[in-house]
Amino acid sequence: MTLKYKRILLKLSGESLMGANGFGIDADMLAHYGNEIKALIDEGVEVAIVIGGGNIFRGLQAERSGIERVQGDYMGMLATVINGMALQSHLEQIGLYTRLISAVEMRQIAEPYIRRRAIRHLEKGRVVIFSAGTGSPYFTTDSAAALRANEMNVDVILKGTRVDGIYTADPEQYPDATKFDKISFSKVINSGLNVMDMTAFTLCKENDLSIVVFDVREKGNMLKIVRGEDIGTLVEI
Repeated sequence: MTLKYKRILLKLSGESLMGANGFGIDADMLAHYGNEIKALIDEGVEVAIVIGGGNIFRGLQAERSGIERVQGDYMGMLATVINGMALQSHLEQIGLYTRLISAVEMRQIAEPYIRRRAIRHLEKGRVVIFSAGTGSPYFTTDSAAALRANEMNVDVILKGTRVDGIYTADPEQYPDATKFDKISFSKVINSGLNVMDMTAFTLCKENDLSIVVFDVREKGNMLKIVRGEDIGTLVEI
């Protein structure tokens, strides 16, 4: 079958790993992600992943704890490594080849980020999990996703969320909000819609890299998107 997207970057939030729990990693959500990613690999899609750390620690939480912002951001980066290790372990259990890459050097756990090596992993069919954000404080995992996606020359960013696309307002708060099937970068910015943080969003806009916002909890959505089905909301120039 002809694929619309051959190489993708999947952006997952740490919070979505919690499932129904208020903290940590839910085994059922890990299994769900694993099955969805395996379906992509079986189809011949090259998959890179950036996962957040909000289920364990957020840099912004640090200020309320009396922890300096930069120190807190580094703590948040380590949380993404923990999530990356959990995802890597599960993917390998179901027969996939993976590489965990960290923007902060920790040789016993993950490879350092070397762009050409990471691209080669993708070409060989390995799932590449990017962790530790950009390696610098003040940048979110959204920014890390946009940066790595552009560096890896992916065809699209798939941003998994709890809702099935972008709406005129938060559909969880406003049931009468209207969903967009397609929307331009400019309209998202002018309407003040919260898709990604502005640094990440601008990086995608400037490099003409499309984003698909979709419900990550719905089985089969990722595969439908790479096959070209109209799932979620497509953001493009």
